[in-house]
Amino acid sequence: MDNGTDNVVRNEENTARAVPWYRRRAVVGPLVGGLVLAGGAVLLSVPGEGPRRGAAAPAAGARAAAAVGAGVPAALPGLAELIGARESRVREHPRDAGAWAVLGAAYLEQGRRTAGADVLYPKAERALRTSLKVRPRGNAEALDGLAALANARRDFPAALTWARAAERVSAARWTTYGQLVDAYTGLGDHKRARAALDRLRKLRSGPAVLARAAGVYWEQGLREDAQAALADAAAGASSPAEEAAWLERAGQLAFERGERESALRHFEAALRLDPDQWAARAGQGRALAALGRTGPALTAYRAALAGQPLPQYALELGELYESSGRTRAAREQYALLRERVRRDAAGGVDGALVLGLFEADHGDPASAVRRLRAEWRRQPGIAVADALGWALHRAGADEEALTYATTATDRVHGGAVLSASYSYHRGMIERALERTANARRHLAEALRLNPYFSPLHARTARAALAGLGEVPDEPLPES
Repeated sequence: MDNGTDNVVRNEENTARAVPWYRRRAVVGPLVGGLVLAGGAVLLSVPGEGPRRGAAAPAAGARAAAAVGAGVPAALPGLAELIGARESRVREHPRDAGAWAVLGAAYLEQGRRTAGADVLYPKAERALRTSLKVRPRGNAEALDGLAALANARRDFPAALTWARAAERVSAARWTTYGQLVDAYTGLGDHKRARAALDRLRKLRSGPAVLARAAGVYWEQGLREDAQAALADAAAGASSPAEEAAWLERAGQLAFERGERESALRHFEAALRLDPDQWAARAGQGRALAALGRTGPALTAYRAALAGQPLPQYALELGELYESSGRTRAAREQYALLRERVRRDAAGGVDGALVLGLFEADHGDPASAVRRLRAEWRRQPGIAVADALGWALHRAGADEEALTYATTATDRVHGGAVLSASYSYHRGMIERALERTANARRHLAEALRLNPYFSPLHARTARAALAGLGEVPDEPLPES
């Protein structure tokens, strides 16, 4: 947003009516799914900007507007065009609440897909809050956008507050339920996440809903259902950028199953459709490393970090360097991780999870425990339980560590996701406690789920398992 647009935001904030408490709360997802469907409709009905009879095929900006309105990923060039048009619109019509909501959603999607969360997420928040100031009642578009922003920032309590407010305004608005799914999942409330998904599926079908369902299925350990849902989502995609996003997600799931070649095919197909799909580039690096092609893997990771320097990518590349004995290069990536977490925090992004895992393995385990305890109190999701358990183990508190590792992996009490890394963490904790049978079972399970889950830790798991004696031939638990 340029200075002129920033001034419009500030002027509107100074002159607007007071906003109810739930709209003033600090806001901060996994997917930027339900982004202002009705906002897209407002966009298309702006005076002087609707489609003309006999007009040519929609330009990139119009395609991005349709994608943002439908809650699906948009191509970066189209997003830039859309943002330029919306900025011009709000300068000329500063009380157009719908245009502000679409602008905020576009900033959010651009920030999610680039390295700009520190700048673009605050811009998205200002635009969405301005939409609420202009139209404080009945503005489900802005409330939905603020819920999506909070999910993207990993602030799941705030996301739940905004999404519930949007639901109260418009219970039939399907995009809101996608935000509720993400918020409940981040808070570890899988029963309500499933209920929100059920409501979403009653209101809407299509690729965006299938992709959302795949995430819930995966959390429940229904891996085949998750893969099938993503395959259908990719087949039904309406644009190359959308298809690439669902293929990338399918590649992630294939890798989690230990299917290296399949994962690589998915990532490469996504990149052919959308070269700016940096998550697919990082996935390519992950799969190539698992296939023993370290040189190309390093190249892919570097390209991903050049396009979108996420802390998770820096951690993975650092561990790949470390597994190859290149400790200096690993330290450089770990320094980048810390710096990126600091920068993202300026955009409201909660980096406690990735920083806690990093500190547990490569830094100060005690600081990881403090950070992750606070995270668990605020949003007790399964991923946080796993990370806190591992940090406690690394800090020497194995008895307490096992309680959190059990929460993350016990399929009776909520930890239904079949994760090699979660099983590895639990097995190593049980090994330290000399619970040999359980340790053997969980380490073997980790390596059956995905023998390539980490270039560092998979090797440790194999050595630890060998030290525990012969591995019994045990089947995986049923999904």
